[in-house]
Amino acid sequence: MDLSQIKMVVTDMDGTLLNSNHEVSPRFFEIYQELKKKNIAFVAASGRQYHSMVDKLDSIKNEILIIAENGALIKKQEQTLLSTPISTSEVHRILDTVLPLEHVHPVLCCQNNAFVGGTSNEFIDMLREYYSEFEIVDHQKQVDEEVLKIAIYHFESSEKHIFPHVKHLERDLKVKVSGANWVDISDLNAHKGYALQKVMDQYNISSNEIMVFGDYNNDLEMLQLSDYSFAMANAHPNVLKTAKYTTSSNDDYGVERILEKLL
Repeated sequence: MDLSQIKMVVTDMDGTLLNSNHEVSPRFFEIYQELKKKNIAFVAASGRQYHSMVDKLDSIKNEILIIAENGALIKKQEQTLLSTPISTSEVHRILDTVLPLEHVHPVLCCQNNAFVGGTSNEFIDMLREYYSEFEIVDHQKQVDEEVLKIAIYHFESSEKHIFPHVKHLERDLKVKVSGANWVDISDLNAHKGYALQKVMDQYNISSNEIMVFGDYNNDLEMLQLSDYSFAMANAHPNVLKTAKYTTSSNDDYGVERILEKLL
């Protein structure tokens, strides 16, 4: 594995760079400074809200590229480089599909805020880990901001209790099981692969010059863009099958171990 040509490192957040306590390790920030000295760019790519991502990466937030909302938003130094919203008619169609379901919680993800229903205090408490900025509303269909993504949560299993009900939307929208409890729905071009390809084009980065880490189905498209794609040991079977290499789990410094080899 010849890593001498690497110019850019891209990593997912939850289940990848973040441990099970949703923390970035101090070791990563040390490694980042070494990457910076070697002019290796760093990109964080997540289904998370932009504000939540920069909270986790606060000390380096003005130096890195951030792909948020599963690729619907790219920002650097607070400047928006790409925004890919869902049409209002599709937002209403998705809500009409999921709101009647029991124990299912949709989140309308906009560029500067998110909007949720207030039916479950347990869900609202959990949401604070993933969303730094959100508002509780009585009627989500009355939200008039551009929606970048609809994230839908089930406490037990997204694959079992959400995905079968929204799978038919795949003809017109990008539908991703993005975590054990989450399904994300966005515009067909709003995914991490599309966003990362835009970044690679802008920075003139080829597949042998980029290293990508991921753990879940919303990472598949971006993993396919790299000759050096790594699945975490804790990854979904689809990711383990797609990535060219594997590393240890997110709780065993899987990203940091490979970056140390890169350095």
